Amino acid sequence: MFASEFRRQIKAAPRISLGVVAALMWRAFGDGQITEAEAEELSNLIEVCRVVSPSPEAPKPPEPPKTSVGARPRTPASLERRRLWAASGRLPPALAARFTQGETAVLAVIANTVVRSGDCRHCIEQIAALAGVCRTTVKNAIRHAQALGLVSVEIRVQSAFRNKPNIVRIVSPEWQAWNRLARRFPDGGGGVKSATRSNTIGTRQGKKRGLSPPKRLPKRQSKAPEDEPDRNPSVGQLRSGQTKTA
Repeated sequence: MFASEFRRQIKAAPRISLGVVAALMWRAFGDGQITEAEAEELSNLIEVCRVVSPSPEAPKPPEPPKTSVGARPRTPASLERRRLWAASGRLPPALAARFTQGETAVLAVIANTVVRSGDCRHCIEQIAALAGVCRTTVKNAIRHAQALGLVSVEIRVQSAFRNKPNIVRIVSPEWQAWNRLARRFPDGGGGVKSATRSNTIGTRQGKKRGLSPPKRLPKRQSKAPEDEPDRNPSVGQLRSGQTKTA
């Protein structure tokens, strides 16, 4: 009975109180309330609890830092914008494979602005709103691209507490060649299939210069009817002589 009670107290007691429980247990063993085998079993249980059970007063070990796997979109519209920009093809496939989907969307927005204006002077919040990501993703994408030598960032300092938006330029030859090959469509419009046309430049130039059209060949003369008199007199005399002879 005493052994089961000590066993319950040992399991429920914190590590700092195990010494008191052990002293009571050995006092009970001296009074003959528990046997030697039970005392040895309870002593081993106390040692195990001292090693395994954490102390409530001991400081907890620090939790490992959580690794971020990307910014979570706040709304379905921002997720749609992120996917559209990431799939717009503004980056060569070899370069896009080095970035996450959110970072690819950020660089696609920058590339689209560079194609239109020569450089990108948008603030971080504007790029984040267009790409459907957060400010941290924009900073990480530009920092990563700058480390790879793809873009250059010009910091415009105005005062100690205020700066103008940075100027981002594309310096990668591969990316620049890719942007030159990309077709530019007007805002709100799409592309159309290019049709094959006939070469009419020479004809138009001939009309402007006053060149006369080529002369037509004479039509083939048809066979004269039988009742029509022959216009060749020699042939007519020959035919009449043959008739008289016959």
